[in-house]
Amino acid sequence: MMQRGCRLIYVHFHSAPYLDKSSQEKVRELVKLLTRYQFSSRLYLVPFGEIQRQIVAAVLRPLRVVLYRRMMMRIAEAIAKREKAGALVTGESLAQVASQTLANLAVIEKAATLTILRPLVGMDKQEIIDQARRIGTFETSAIPDQDCCQLFVPRHPATKARLTDVENAESGLDIPAMIELGIEKCEREEFSFPI
Repeated sequence: MMQRGCRLIYVHFHSAPYLDKSSQEKVRELVKLLTRYQFSSRLYLVPFGEIQRQIVAAVLRPLRVVLYRRMMMRIAEAIAKREKAGALVTGESLAQVASQTLANLAVIEKAATLTILRPLVGMDKQEIIDQARRIGTFETSAIPDQDCCQLFVPRHPATKARLTDVENAESGLDIPAMIELGIEKCEREEFSFPI
């Protein structure tokens, strides 16, 4: 995206205090590496564990991951609008994980009004690894961490979620309050090149 003239603002969702801070440390290192391509970067660290807990308490297991992703889209969009960003960019790759099936991606993107760009969507895992090696992020990306996708994940997540089912599940949640929770608790960090 940076090659096409886009200036990226990074948003990372983590599950502290339910999980350790390793994913936050890793994403900071990744942003430092990527800042050399745009000379200054901004990172938002969004605590997502409490939002996940609320979804777990109210939603059937198979739909939880789709609802997590929809909440991430909403929070990222709120941040993007504050930053006057023109689009959301995700690292989704079609069919890499259960939430990234074509049906689920269609349901997830309905949670946002901004354009969603997915530069990796047609790449397989090896192509993504090769790209990470080319831009110098592979070694850091490969470091094990505890990310929020590991918390409260059902054994058999939905792979063909239907929008009506998801919206029914969300009707029992206070979506605006959950978005506000993510926004008010997030931390913002600035990075400048050289680091």
